[in-house]
Amino acid sequence: MKLVIFDVDGTLVDSQAHIVLSMAAAFEAVDLPVPDRNTILSIVGLSLPLAMRELARAVDETTLVRMVEAYKDAFYTHRLAQGAAASPLYPGAEEAVRRLGARDDLYLAIATGKSRRGLTALLDGWEFADLFVTTQSADDHPSKPHPSMVMTCLMDTGVTATEAVVIGDTTYDMEMARAARCHGIGVSWGYHGREALIGAGAATVLDDFGQLEGALKTIWKD
Repeated sequence: MKLVIFDVDGTLVDSQAHIVLSMAAAFEAVDLPVPDRNTILSIVGLSLPLAMRELARAVDETTLVRMVEAYKDAFYTHRLAQGAAASPLYPGAEEAVRRLGARDDLYLAIATGKSRRGLTALLDGWEFADLFVTTQSADDHPSKPHPSMVMTCLMDTGVTATEAVVIGDTTYDMEMARAARCHGIGVSWGYHGREALIGAGAATVLDDFGQLEGALKTIWKD
């Protein structure tokens, strides 16, 4: 058996507007200037406390905790108001997951910097969510690029690292894959650029989900 591990934000779903809105609320809650959009999106993939620290390095821990809670509150409120529209699937994402999920030689998994609550809310809206045999969130692991989430996926499925691939849009995903001794495939529609993904160890970078199965075949051709 082989294993395909998907990142979520920037890979399966386009949540950038939701993230930017929530991060703006976090900074406004403590009367700090809001970072620009590109700066905010550059930290997507890290667990929330670490991402917040990257964006607000000068604040004390008490303020940081307030910002994290303000982000969570805004994210939750926006999700309730918008439903699935807050984090729509990218074109071709559902079809690609369903095609892979129908194969008898693959397991599918998720490794995300989202909280468990956020991930559960997202999965509850996906009719294909049961295709993922194991899902790992930031609540239970060190932040990416630490390999803990991938290692847990490997243990849960019994698949060896060489037979596993991480698919993600950030350098954190590719570095996580490399740290776990897995393959990494980048996607160009997310939050980090093609050159950065290749530099972080991506075997290839997809321009659309239609290229995914061909990329997997190339990686596992031996």
